[in-house]
Parts: sequence; structure tokens; C-alpha cells
Amino acid sequence: MGTVVRLNSDGVYDRRAELKSFDDSKAGVKGLADAKLTHIPRIFVQRQLELGHDRASEPLGSSPSVPVVDFGGVGRNRSSPGERKQTVDVVREACERWGFFQAVNHGVPAALMEEMVGGVRRFHEQDLEAKREWYSRDYGSRKVLYNSNFDLYGAPAANWRDSLTCVLAPRCPDPQELPAVCRNVIIEYKDSIQELADTIFELLSEALGLDPSYLKNIHCGEGLFFIGHYYPACPEPDLTLGTSDHTDSSFITILLQDEIGGLQVRHQNQWIDVAPIPGALVINLGDMMQLISNDKFISVSHRVLAKNIGPRISVACFMRQHLPPENTSRLYGPIKELLSEENPPIYRGNYGEGLSHSLLCKRTRRRICTGTFQAMNYVGHASLMIFTIE
Repeated sequence: MGTVVRLNSDGVYDRRAELKSFDDSKAGVKGLADAKLTHIPRIFVQRQLELGHDRASEPLGSSPSVPVVDFGGVGRNRSSPGERKQTVDVVREACERWGFFQAVNHGVPAALMEEMVGGVRRFHEQDLEAKREWYSRDYGSRKVLYNSNFDLYGAPAANWRDSLTCVLAPRCPDPQELPAVCRNVIIEYKDSIQELADTIFELLSEALGLDPSYLKNIHCGEGLFFIGHYYPACPEPDLTLGTSDHTDSSFITILLQDEIGGLQVRHQNQWIDVAPIPGALVINLGDMMQLISNDKFISVSHRVLAKNIGPRISVACFMRQHLPPENTSRLYGPIKELLSEENPPIYRGNYGEGLSHSLLCKRTRRRICTGTFQAMNYVGHASLMIFTIE
């Protein structure tokens, strides 16, 4: 089956009409894959890939690997001071140089991780009519929804994936608000991830030279935004991406990926594969962590390649401030304990009342955020700007 190219009355390609037709079907990218297309619709073609640019990582063996951190000795009542310090040192180096690491022996049961991947698969592969009831773009009022490409109408090109999204904290939805095919495992997985996030924030606090409870006390781990991605096999993977190059707006993101791979991180001006490790979780720092650490820790670009095999399934848990009323009067800036005459604040903000949280936005990137934007003053690098959401 070939691709239908939509033209307007003047015979010109009508991108808007093609986007709307795809959106109105509510079948997502999986619907296209099920139709056994031999060519991807034009809305998915990434121009830089079409020109043969910016696709491959360095050949295997010629590039560095994302650090791996063993959490086996840092659980509560399990670590000796020496073991913990060694783990903190490894985490610090990974956060300063990479903004990414893979965690092993992290305490989330392997069986639960496998069931979580299975739950996301079950949701996306259920009967289309059952799935359509969850289809929406109303992120403002719905805690749980499914769609394909949250930025479908604004992005230069659509990504080859569908997504189930849930706001799981600080106020978890009623269980009946979650899809029945994955309800129980989402709730159980959320509890395990929040426990792991507490451990990660303790290690990050210590890596910054702060009290272990510092980041938890300023509510970095309070919000949890869950996304279950489904990346079908793509007939022309060299022309599109599963997820475009971006950074996360979170404090940290905890990612569960299956064995198929495709995740890449930008490091030293090259794309590095984040190869799946059985039982591991991928941890990356978001823009908010770079902000509050005053650039001591970094939030780096990453993406997901489209593949001709699949589906690839991943589960991303973003630890971030998300909803009022909890965060209606919070403003995040560089942590004062990290500042000095030698290390002045790179960012400064309007500390007026009524501000919620800050986002670190690259001017070269487009962010889709709900709410009213109020610009903050920026000091230093011209390529960065801080915004607050009210």
C-alpha cells in the first residue's frame, strides 16, 4: 500500500490537511504500520535525514559509552560509607560530563519492569475502538490520555511513535481513571519509581556537596509524569525519527527501555548509542537540574532512531513540578549553597509572588508548555533563557 499525498485545490501539497486526517483517525502511527505502508507519509519526513545528514552514531568500538552506576550498595541500611562515597563520585562525574547514566541493581524488580513494558504494549495493541476513548490533546484537564505526537501541529516533522501519558503525582488519578489493561502495573511501578527517585535525589544532593535530603526537601521529586511510548516498525527508518533531538524539562527522567534500542545521547558533538542493558534503567538529568545546579550538572540532547523492527517500547518517568496548587508559589533558581564570588549565579529570576516553576529553554528549541510565560532575566550565555510558568 502506497502513501496518499493530500493536495489542495491548486494541486499544492496540503500538510495541514494530512496532519488533520492523521489526527482525526485516532489510530496513531500503529494504524499506519498495521496498514502495511511501504512509504511513510510526508508529515513524518525529517528534512535533515532526507538529505542524508545527522543519522548515524560513531562506529561501534570507536566511541565512549554511557556510564553505568551500580546502586547495589546505596540502598537504605545497606551501604558502608566507603561504598556510598564511591557511588556518589561516579554519579557526580556522570552528571558533570554526560548528564546520563545507566543504573543497575537499583531495586526495581525485573519482573515488574517486564510487566510494565507488557502493560504499555497491551494498551497500544488493544482494539482500536477501545483505545480511541483515551485519545485527546487536552493536557490541561485530563490526567490520562493517548495520542501520537503531543506537538503534531507545531513540529517541523512528526515522529514515528504513539504515547500513553499519565500524571501520577503529586495527586495520582483514581484507579478507575487509568486504562484497565495496564492499571495495576502502572500503580505498582509508580511506587517503585518514586522510591528509586528518592535514592537518586539523595545521591545527587551529596554529589553537589549538600545534605542528602536537600533536593527532596525542595520538592524535586514531588511530581511524576509518566509516558508509555510505542514505536512501531518503520518502512523507511532513514527518513524519520522515533523522537526528535530534545532535552527534558524535568529534574530527572527515569527511563525503562526494551531490548530493541535506538536511544542516542549527544556527547562531545557525536551521537552515542545508549545500548540496552538487561535490568538497567536509564537516568538522565533535565533542564531543571541544570538550572538549580548552576550548570554544574548538565541536561543534554537525546533522541530515538526509527527502526525497521519493532515495536520498541519505553516507559519514561519525568520527576518534575507539574500541577497547581502544590507549585503555585514556587520559584526555582540556582541553589544558594552552590554560589560564591568564584561561582556566581548564571541565572537570576523575578522572585515575585504567584510564580510556579522555572524551565530552562534552549532558544534553538521549541517547547510546548501550558500556561502563561513570564520572562526572567538571564545572565551569561546568550544561547539560554529562563522562563516561568504561572
